[in-house]
Amino acid sequence: MCTRLSYLISFVFVLSLVANVQAQTATWTDATGDHLWSTPDNWSEFPTLDHWAKVRGGAPGATIANEGAEASKVSIGYEPESALTVHGGSLTVNDVQVGRNSAHGTLNMIDGTITIGRDLDVGYTGSGTVNMTGGTIIVNRDLTIPDDNAHTAHVNLHGGTIIVNDDFVMGEVGGTMDITAGTLIIDGNAVSAVQGYIDSGWITPYDANGTVQLDYDVSNEGQTTVKAIHKLNPNPADGGNAFPGTITLEWTVDAGTPVDVWFGTSSDWNTWEQLVDKKAVTSVSVTAEAKQRYFWAVDTYAPGVEDPNYGPIFSFLADNVPPIVDAADDVTTWLEDGSREVAISATVDDSDPTTTLWTVVSEPNEGTAVIADAAQLDTTVTLTETGAYVLQIEASDGEYTGSDTVTITVFADSCLAAQSSPEFEFIVGDLNHDCIVDDLDMELLQENWLECNALDCPDPNAL
Repeated sequence: MCTRLSYLISFVFVLSLVANVQAQTATWTDATGDHLWSTPDNWSEFPTLDHWAKVRGGAPGATIANEGAEASKVSIGYEPESALTVHGGSLTVNDVQVGRNSAHGTLNMIDGTITIGRDLDVGYTGSGTVNMTGGTIIVNRDLTIPDDNAHTAHVNLHGGTIIVNDDFVMGEVGGTMDITAGTLIIDGNAVSAVQGYIDSGWITPYDANGTVQLDYDVSNEGQTTVKAIHKLNPNPADGGNAFPGTITLEWTVDAGTPVDVWFGTSSDWNTWEQLVDKKAVTSVSVTAEAKQRYFWAVDTYAPGVEDPNYGPIFSFLADNVPPIVDAADDVTTWLEDGSREVAISATVDDSDPTTTLWTVVSEPNEGTAVIADAAQLDTTVTLTETGAYVLQIEASDGEYTGSDTVTITVFADSCLAAQSSPEFEFIVGDLNHDCIVDDLDMELLQENWLECNALDCPDPNAL
C-alpha cells in the first residue's frame, strides 16, 4: 500500500513538472520599440524551442529579419489585434496559430523560410489572415483554413510557396484563399479536394479574375501543385524570372482594346513610368538589369468608357533561370544472371552551357548500383539486387542548378516485373502463375483432373 502511494505521489509530481515545462511562455512586449523578434528585451522571456511564443500587443507586432528564430509554438492574435512579419531569416516552430482568443492575427510572409513541424492553423480561436508575397512556408503536417467553422480565415498567396506535407483543409464557413503569383504544393493527390474548394468559391485566382491551374504528379512528382494565371495572361509570368536585357512584356486582351501600361522597380505604383497611353497594343519592350525585380500593370478600357479598369500588379525578377532537367520515365526491369544493365538518359534545357552529374540517392544495399559514366547525360547503370533504386541527375550552369530523379524497380524475373503493373491479369490456364501457359500447367491440370472440393461431390467412378 505504501509503495503504491509513493508511486502515485511521484507520478503526480512528474506530471506537475511536465506541466511546468509545457507552460513556459514568452510574451511579446516590444518594450524597445524596434519591433525585432531578435531583441531579448522585447519578450517577457526570450523564446526557445521550449517556449510558447505569444505575439500580442497590437501593431506592428514582431518582425523576424535576418536571424534564425525558434519556438515550440507561436500564437498570433490576442487582444488587441497583432501581427508577425517574416522579412528574411527563418522561423523554426512546431505549431503556428494565426488568430487566437477571439482576436485577429496576421502573418506577413515577405521572404525567408518558416518551417513548421506540425500544423499551421489560420483562424484558430479567432480570425486570421496570412499575407504571403515571397519566401517559403513548409508545413510538415496540416494546413487548416480556418481551424473551426466559428471563425474566419483568409490566405493571400500572392507570392512565394506553401508546401503542405500532409492535409490541406478548408472550413465550410469562413475559409478562403486568393492565389496570384504564389504556389501551393500538397503532398499526394489532393486534386479532388482542391477542386471542390475551387467550385465552392473558397479558392479564387486573382480575386476571381483568372484561372486556377491544378495538377498532380506533373509539376512536382507525387504532389499536387496549385497555381493561378490572370485573364490578361501576362508574360513574363507573374512572380517568375526573365533573362536580363531586352524583355518583351505581353498580355492578352480582346482585339482593339486600348490599354495603359505602367512599369517600375518598386511595388509603389506612384513611382512607375507609363509605357503605353491608351493604345490598342498587346506588347511593349523594356530593358531589365540583372538581379532586379520589376513591377508592371496593364489597365484596360471598355468601349465608350473614359476611365480604365485597373489591372493587378504583376512582377518578375530579371535573373538567370535554373536548368530544367528531365530524367525521363521510371523503369521496371528484372535481373538476368544476377544483374541488369539499364540505360539512363536525361534532357537539360538551359541557355548556358551546363555540367551534369548522376548520383545514387537510394538503393537496396550500398554499392549495388554502379553508374558507367556519371558525367554523361546518356549512360548506363548496372544493378545487382532486387528492389527500388532512385537515381538523380543534376545540371549546373555555373550559377544555378536543376535536378530530377528516376526510379528503377528491379524484380527477380520478368513475370514478377509484369505483375507489378496495376493492369496485370494472369492468363486463363496459367495454373502455376509463371506468366506462361505450358506443359507444367497441363501436368497440374492432369494431376487434379476430376478432383472435387464441393460440399456434395459426385462419385468420379460413376462418371
